[in-house]
Amino acid sequence: MSILDSLPDEPEEDPSAESPTSLNQCSDKQAQLTHPQLKADAPLKMVETAFLASTASLIWFINFYFPLGPLLRVFFPVPIALVYLRWGRRAAWMAALTSGLLLAVLMGPFRSLLFIMPFGFMGVLLGATWYRRRVPWIVSIILGTLLGSLGVFFRLWLLSVLSGEDLWIYLITQVTEFIEWLFLKLGLLASPSVFLIQVGAIALIILNNFIYLFVVHLAAWLLFDRLGNPIPRPPHWVQVLMDYEG
Repeated sequence: MSILDSLPDEPEEDPSAESPTSLNQCSDKQAQLTHPQLKADAPLKMVETAFLASTASLIWFINFYFPLGPLLRVFFPVPIALVYLRWGRRAAWMAALTSGLLLAVLMGPFRSLLFIMPFGFMGVLLGATWYRRRVPWIVSIILGTLLGSLGVFFRLWLLSVLSGEDLWIYLITQVTEFIEWLFLKLGLLASPSVFLIQVGAIALIILNNFIYLFVVHLAAWLLFDRLGNPIPRPPHWVQVLMDYEG
């Protein structure tokens, strides 16, 4: 027998027995593997929110000084609504606030308010109704119409204060001429009453905002599907009219 054979065997290490330090290291590694997406999403969320907020401000800025008709107006609330769909409510409010601050620097605080009310709030509202694709179009359009109509009255009030003239009277004059022309075409000899003119002005504002919100929904539907952030499906007759399958 050799000396090596006579030596006692060394005890084998139990693989199940691990030190607390190694257990902590394993748990830390598992936590890092479990939450890598949260660390990667934080800068992406900040960059996208800032980029889309500046996009909304730039669209308003270009349309104010170089108006292109209704083309750019349709996209006023769209970038902020996209922020809501991608990153949630808090990011959408931050985008609306950032857009307002940027426009306040570029154009002054009063013109910035004209964007915030109603289009900044409208972007957050539309994003909230489109989130999770549960609210039908008619509900989001009606809510947006009410907010847009309030925005028109706010704009008339603010511009009247700044200009020192009552712009509501100017709107009433335009509506009066339209109603008198309509009465003439219908062969009515009576003149429209003040109450009828007031109701006609309010109805015209609501109708204008209703059509605007429908066009905004249509543009967002076609655009967001291609960006991977779909909104609720439109009524069937709209899909048939647009010959769109999605």
